[in-house]
Amino acid sequence: MRSTLPVLCFFLPALALLLLVVGRPHAADPTMDEIMNAVVAVHAEIRANARAMDTLGPSRTGSGVVIGADGLILTIGYLVMEAESLYVLTRQGVSTQADFIAYDHESGFGLLRARQPLGVKPMELGDGDALKQGAKLLVVSAGLGVPVTPVEVASRRTFAGYWEYLLESAIFTMPPHQAHGGAALIAPSGKLVGIGSLRVNDAPGPQIRGIGNMFVPVDVLKPVLAELLKSGRSGRKVWPWLGLYSQEYDGQLIIAKLAEGGPAEQAGLKRGDVILGVAGRKATNLIDFYRLIHARGGAGTEVPLDILTHGSADIEVRRVAIKSADCHGWLRLGN
Repeated sequence: MRSTLPVLCFFLPALALLLLVVGRPHAADPTMDEIMNAVVAVHAEIRANARAMDTLGPSRTGSGVVIGADGLILTIGYLVMEAESLYVLTRQGVSTQADFIAYDHESGFGLLRARQPLGVKPMELGDGDALKQGAKLLVVSAGLGVPVTPVEVASRRTFAGYWEYLLESAIFTMPPHQAHGGAALIAPSGKLVGIGSLRVNDAPGPQIRGIGNMFVPVDVLKPVLAELLKSGRSGRKVWPWLGLYSQEYDGQLIIAKLAEGGPAEQAGLKRGDVILGVAGRKATNLIDFYRLIHARGGAGTEVPLDILTHGSADIEVRRVAIKSADCHGWLRLGN
């Protein structure tokens, strides 16, 4: 009885929310009980020498969604990358270790597989690309507190993250869901359409105040899932990685941090340097910057950055040629 009580507590309000937000489901659609059971808690203990230890910490907890009958779980990649050990907990109290399968830097997704049967029905992947502004959805997580939030799509647009991440058609929702990491974005059909990544302050659009979440649409996973399962990599073109973390400030791109031992650090760039552009082409924001880098070719290509450096006595504009790399070669992912 102890293991089923939390499920009952979650199930009744969640079902009411589903009927309120999206209407009565079709008979063939999964039940709210099946939807919530497919969302599991994911806990990762991280390698002692992990590259992201200082930014993401030695242990991480979030949600994942069971998408395969063999225990395959989809989550957001930062929860599981560089993990030494992984654990999964279902709402019924089933706890088991899991194996790391893949981390895809381009999409931001992570995959793991439970070592023991979870006894839940996998969630089917839906059509995230079809979502328009105003669409009504549910966010479901395995976090404590309120695990279900009715939301609307606030906007669809390109998202650029300071960790050299570019997602061309991210899903932004409101209101915010607190336990967003790896949370499931559910369509009225009961299908999975996105995985939670971040809390943002501009969900309705650039420079528009509105606290919400950014979700990665599952559509970017579908064409590469088979290859990720086979080799741990997507098989897509690997974009150049420079190992710099930049921020937009007052119309400028400023280097906030450098990846230790990464290409940018090896090329002599410093924290506080201002990025003007790439090979004479101006970059006004992170989206411009990443698109200019990607236009140079794949990982390993040379990327000429135009840099404004503040020295002790003067200001210098210089061009720095950086030999790009593959981010996966720098991370300590393991298996």
